[in-house]
Amino acid sequence: MEIVKGSGVAQGELLEKVNSPADLKKLNPNQLEQFCKELRQYIVDIVSTKGGHFGASLGVVELTTAIHYVFNTPYDQLVWDVGHQAYGHKIITGRKDIFHTNRIYKGISGFPKRSESEYDTFGVGHSSTSIGAALGMAVASKYNEIKDKQHIAVIGDGSMTAGMAFEALNHAGSANANILVILNDNCMSIDPNVGALRDYLTDITTSHTYNKTKDKVWELLGKISKFGPNAQEIASKLENAVKTSLLNQSNLFESLKFRYFGPIDGHDVGRLTKIMSDLKDIPGPKILHVLTQKGKGYQFSEEGNPTLWHAPGLFNKDTGEIIKVIPTSPQPPKYQDVFGHTIVELAELNKKIMGITPAMPSGSSLNIMMKAMPDRAFDVGIAEQHAVTFSAGLATQGLIPFCNIYSSFMQRAYDQVVHDVALQNLKVVFCLDRGGLAGADGPTHHGAFDIAYFRCIPNMIVSAPMNEEELRNLMYTAQLDETPGCFSIRYPRGNGVMVNWKTPFQKIEIGKGRKLKDGKDIAILSLGHPGNFAASAIKKLEEENIMVAHYDLRFAKPLDESLLHEVFSKYKKVITIEDGCLMGGVGSAILEFMADHNYSAHVKRLGIPDRFIEHGEPIELYEECGFSAEQIYSELRDMLAESKTKLVG
Repeated sequence: MEIVKGSGVAQGELLEKVNSPADLKKLNPNQLEQFCKELRQYIVDIVSTKGGHFGASLGVVELTTAIHYVFNTPYDQLVWDVGHQAYGHKIITGRKDIFHTNRIYKGISGFPKRSESEYDTFGVGHSSTSIGAALGMAVASKYNEIKDKQHIAVIGDGSMTAGMAFEALNHAGSANANILVILNDNCMSIDPNVGALRDYLTDITTSHTYNKTKDKVWELLGKISKFGPNAQEIASKLENAVKTSLLNQSNLFESLKFRYFGPIDGHDVGRLTKIMSDLKDIPGPKILHVLTQKGKGYQFSEEGNPTLWHAPGLFNKDTGEIIKVIPTSPQPPKYQDVFGHTIVELAELNKKIMGITPAMPSGSSLNIMMKAMPDRAFDVGIAEQHAVTFSAGLATQGLIPFCNIYSSFMQRAYDQVVHDVALQNLKVVFCLDRGGLAGADGPTHHGAFDIAYFRCIPNMIVSAPMNEEELRNLMYTAQLDETPGCFSIRYPRGNGVMVNWKTPFQKIEIGKGRKLKDGKDIAILSLGHPGNFAASAIKKLEEENIMVAHYDLRFAKPLDESLLHEVFSKYKKVITIEDGCLMGGVGSAILEFMADHNYSAHVKRLGIPDRFIEHGEPIELYEECGFSAEQIYSELRDMLAESKTKLVG
């Protein structure tokens, strides 16, 4: 796909002139406010018609403009956290004319990406990495005796709840490197923030003591650059003034040897530029606390539900109406909603069930349980490691935690799964949302690896439902007293296939698959939702009087050995299908079974190849990876047409 430049969207007079930070610097300071209005409108115009993350980027328009106006990017290293908020950054740094391809197949990424631009100094997508990455850059500059380079990490207050952020802050204070951490405080990640840090930051921002003294402190800061050789002494006085004025207000950051400045209005671009210019002259680790509003400048997001406006899809920019295609017939639900409603049903039957999610209550639909049973459902903040170990602690006391984490975020807590859950054989149910290809969010969010990385853990049951009914039954089975140990259930983003999905619970025998169709010559072994693609391909072949057998494995571990003995005793041509990585996935497990039992067959494995898959619509990505319904059909035809059988074993 060739990227077509020019979105056809009108640009303001100032924005039209800016294609790089160098162009931005040509503006007069008194033009920056108007530039921000034009940049914000451009984001509204594009995202309303193309989709994407919305509220976060609107909230940092002034901050983004000020950073690129004051600092010498890309020489000065700017690192964004997560990257939901980087749309303005992309537009300013040379991607304005292709911004309309954002998150579209073969277009630009929705997140900062090193291979895309020299201004994207660090690839992001998961939270809380910015401080550590910027610190590494700062220490490298110090080692290379580069004294004029600045290193800026922009991190939201939601991302500050993760252990990685605190680990990096702790190291940065002792390393005494030249790093500026900009704390973008808007009380939100995707959902409202939770925890003691949120309360602490609120105390700072509402402190009357602080607000009485901050103007004097900033007046002193503004004079530092005028003192020449005495600047260091003045900075020290400033530091003491802040400590004296704030008393306990800022001791968290000061105890980590950071100089704390703020909070300041993150939508006052003039003040931001002045303060950042002053901070450039202060060496060492610094924190600038900036207050912003997610969705700032767009009435309907300011007044509406900020979670909804995080990524609203297409909408009418003039009325704020979110555009939804109204189906003419009942549609299957999203898998996440099946999980959300089912865990409430199960919890009503079993008082030991608890729900846990790391900052994704709406994304996982655990918010349904949080509303119905607030004392039994927990949002622990962006802290996947803690979510797993917290779940393990609950399990030691006889409770049954359902720990719901996106597949790609689960990678961040792998040690805790191994050490704190599986090694102790604790009864924790891992519900892995977004298993497989996650669509426009791209490689940082694809759940490609969980089948492989869970399959190798002792005591771990690895399962995947083909439809909503199976998801319900796997959840039901996992919480039964007789079901052993840790249990993982992975399912994809998006809708299932069953309209009438709320069926009575039935126990599924652990490690037991099912035969969906008998056939001749060739068999399909599928795991999870892609079994529906296989069913479509088989139906098309049946119209040609070609009969293909189909088995739904349900479990990648333990395998249904009796089912596999049946398959390899009867069929010499087999296709395995999964929406996970081929390296170490269920197809690999099938080949291991064949080798262990001396079977010979021609096995074709379909799944995610050994490379990172970029962003796009799910069907585009299924096509690229080779396991769409049409490609399964082609593979079956090709295997049936072969005159020779390739032996694997």
